[in-house]
Amino acid sequence: MRILCFLLLLPALLYSQSDTLSKPDNIKTGWTFGLLPAVSYNSDLGFQYGGVVNFFYHGDGSNYPKYNHSLFLEISRFTKGSGINRFFYDSEQLLPGLRTTADLSFLTEKALNFYGFNGYDAIYHPDWEDDSHPDYISRVFYRHDRQKFKFTFDFQGKLYGEHLRWLAGLGIFNTKIAPVDIDALNKGKDGSDLLPDVPGLYDHYVEWGVISGKEKDGGWNNHLKLGLVYDTRDFEPNPSRGIWSELIFFISPDIAGNDFGYTKMSLTHRQYIPLLPEKKLTLALRGHYQTTIAGNTPFYMQPYLISSFYNAANTDALGGARTLRGVLRNRVVGDGIVMGNAEFRWRSNSRVLFNQNFYLGINTFLDTGRVVDKIDLNLSGVPEEELENYFMSGEERFHTSAGMGLRVVMNENFIVAFDYGKPFDKRDGKSGLYIGLNYLF
Repeated sequence: MRILCFLLLLPALLYSQSDTLSKPDNIKTGWTFGLLPAVSYNSDLGFQYGGVVNFFYHGDGSNYPKYNHSLFLEISRFTKGSGINRFFYDSEQLLPGLRTTADLSFLTEKALNFYGFNGYDAIYHPDWEDDSHPDYISRVFYRHDRQKFKFTFDFQGKLYGEHLRWLAGLGIFNTKIAPVDIDALNKGKDGSDLLPDVPGLYDHYVEWGVISGKEKDGGWNNHLKLGLVYDTRDFEPNPSRGIWSELIFFISPDIAGNDFGYTKMSLTHRQYIPLLPEKKLTLALRGHYQTTIAGNTPFYMQPYLISSFYNAANTDALGGARTLRGVLRNRVVGDGIVMGNAEFRWRSNSRVLFNQNFYLGINTFLDTGRVVDKIDLNLSGVPEEELENYFMSGEERFHTSAGMGLRVVMNENFIVAFDYGKPFDKRDGKSGLYIGLNYLF
């Protein structure tokens, strides 16, 4: 607890070493861009290569640090098939009086995390994926294959005053689910490095009927998005004051080629409280609730986090880089979930380097969330001797993590993010280190 308190208070301690924040004198005009390469290695997925680039158009600079248009492109690959292909566009200038966002993505994941449903009610055995433990089964036991195509087009317009807006959007999703392709991941391996060809958790759920035959392979989810947004933030990429709240209905009707008909509701409130002047230290808070209010949501859409604006390719919840940092990705999946995030955000003075404006940020955080509306599971096909290995009842509670991060910011809009989080409960994993873009919210 002493370490946690130190981490949470670190930005305030650092403030005493800084002067007041100065407004950048180097106003940007025309086009600027930020570039982040993607290079890593995973023993099962292979080498990652590629990167992200974000182009910003500032026009004559009168809106700086706000941009007129943002074009984001991410292309990265792992040598064994996983990859991200994403184009995202955002502008308040394309159509007069409207904010326009578009997202075109194709995501391939050869080993997507899957731990079951309803949080702690789904028993997680870390030893089963530890190849040095006597109880080892497979390093990809808690994984499955997923390919996801998505295209979304959203609009926001003024409803009342400057801050209350309406939201309307269309989306086309196609998701393909399959067991992990062991043969593909074993290419180039030998000896003890080979993954055993054994059923994983997804395979068992399909065999037992916990995941139905209708949804096991994925499907189409074409949808409408309707909602209200109230936004008083002073600056979107890193607000120092204001609120950002939204109520959204995600409607996937059982027509237009959809495999399932359902409606989800999402309610999110974010608040930014200045603790020190000149944007030096801000307390950022987020509360999120979403649930199914009609129909039956297929299992592969349950983790999808609904929002009016997405600043990352992967929007799965809860657990991982965008929700509960340090908690295993997709550890917390239910029909209804709640989540809370609290961050202290400290920032340095801006400095001009290579004719660009830079500053550093440090954030400490506390994340928590849980399932509040459980998925009704059909366990009639589960062998009696396996029930106690995979399922419990009444175990679900809050999954909590804490940690800290670093931000490197260029021209106020391009934000390189480093976060490290550690969960409080070993059933949520050991820790997580994340490198990406932007603040969490």
